[in-house]
Amino acid sequence: MEREHVFVIAEIGINHNGSLEIAENLIDWAVLSGCDAVKFQKRTVDKVYTKEYLDGYRESPWGTTQRAQKEGLEFGEREYDEIDRYCREKGIEWFASAWDTDSQVFLKKYDLKYNKIASAMLVNEELLEEVAQEGKYTFIATGMSTYGEIDRAVEIFKSFQCPFELMHCNSTYPMPKNEANLRLIPVLKKRYGCKVGYSGHETGRIVSTSAVALGATSIERHITLDHTMYGSDQAASLSVKDLARLIEDIRMIETILGDGEKKLSEKELETKKKLRG
Repeated sequence: MEREHVFVIAEIGINHNGSLEIAENLIDWAVLSGCDAVKFQKRTVDKVYTKEYLDGYRESPWGTTQRAQKEGLEFGEREYDEIDRYCREKGIEWFASAWDTDSQVFLKKYDLKYNKIASAMLVNEELLEEVAQEGKYTFIATGMSTYGEIDRAVEIFKSFQCPFELMHCNSTYPMPKNEANLRLIPVLKKRYGCKVGYSGHETGRIVSTSAVALGATSIERHITLDHTMYGSDQAASLSVKDLARLIEDIRMIETILGDGEKKLSEKELETKKKLRG
């Protein structure tokens, strides 16, 4: 059995706070740490949220309405053109989780290698079909979802013959470690006959490294330059220095797990000769 390379995704999400400089700084850290990809989030604000919600009060660096806050966190074509250029220059894959079909159509122009279904979008069948018809390898987060809901999402992706990987997830920010339920990873793998990764919102590294030991084939973690920065995801994110430590841990676990074949190393053969004669 070949040893699995765990695909590590640094979730920048909206932790860039509307700043390309912060986004590129986070990309730099992801590259330096050895991540396989960085991920963003894309929304069409007026399609995802109601007018009543957007008109509501919310204090933020961009104003005092929900609209001002949502639009302040949203990158457009100019920013994504630069992100695409920058990631190609740095040699790292990037992709984004779309929260509506318009956003998914927008992302097509970048010829990305991967797609992502956010946990909140797993029941949006219109979006699932829009993504699945592209035929790109798709990570599907399963937070907040029942088996019936996951069954339906899997059915849609299989109907389009679109390759996918489920990601075990608990959609709490930050997630209490005692709610991780990592034993579900092999259960999902057996039930759906596919690879299963882990998308985490906890603090620290132990849950993510344990997920790898239990067979997770991908790890996605939010990253931040500073936990005290503005934003709802900052507290549930890894510091960029902890990201580097996490990837070092994951690569060591891959080595420790081995290939599952029973064989004796040269050093063990020497010990056998000495102890057994």
